Amino acid sequence: MIDCPPDFARTAADYARHRAGFPVELLDRLSARGIARPGARVVDLGTGTGSLARLFAQYGCEVTGVDIAAPLLEQARRLDREAGVQIAYVVAPAEATGLPSGAFDVVSAGQCWHWFDRPAAAREVARLLVSAGTVVIAHFDWLPVKGNMVEATEEIILRYTPTWPFADRAGLYPQWLVDLQAAGFTGIETFSFDVMVPYSHEAWVGRVRASAPVAGSLDPHAVRRCSEELTATLREHFSEDPLTIPHRVWAVTAQTRP
Repeated sequence: MIDCPPDFARTAADYARHRAGFPVELLDRLSARGIARPGARVVDLGTGTGSLARLFAQYGCEVTGVDIAAPLLEQARRLDREAGVQIAYVVAPAEATGLPSGAFDVVSAGQCWHWFDRPAAAREVARLLVSAGTVVIAHFDWLPVKGNMVEATEEIILRYTPTWPFADRAGLYPQWLVDLQAAGFTGIETFSFDVMVPYSHEAWVGRVRASAPVAGSLDPHAVRRCSEELTATLREHFSEDPLTIPHRVWAVTAQTRP
């Protein structure tokens, strides 16, 4: 594992500028299941710069975002203004939000469940939800394929952060189902789909720089060297600009007992 949790506050600007947010197709699918609906009260844990929270807000939900990193929430508010949505934000850990019990129809967690104390977070989710409320845990991961830019990128990252545990993954998280079952949730279902995301060379270097094992973990000198090595690899071996990067969306939904 990475020796300590990443500090995404150190890379808030890059995170907001370069990390592609969840695609709207995720909310389309949640809407078809009656989860994302106008007026639904949603709290988004580990909201970061508000990628998933904004999608819920754009679907007419009443959204509160929670994160421990105030600089990320400042970026989220800026992006909300640009998107023309209003979201309330709270600086708090996912395991102890301080929000009222039984006040939310949906609790979501996008790209962050692995950073939480998962049993404690699951208990907090159950506390926040109304009877028969819904939890959504979602991920949006790049996909390493033999010979592609993602594979080359992960090789570079591992030279700087050898303990990074998330290389060469398929973007699937069956262990989260166990977490929800252990916490008493029912009706557990999963779905996934793949999308291609365009990234300019500059944006891809920024995206990687904003990741947990790079600027979230390394000192500035190492971050700069990692970015320089990635830039050189792009120039020498992946000259197409923009690149198209394969990603997988994976989600699990479950309900509290009525």
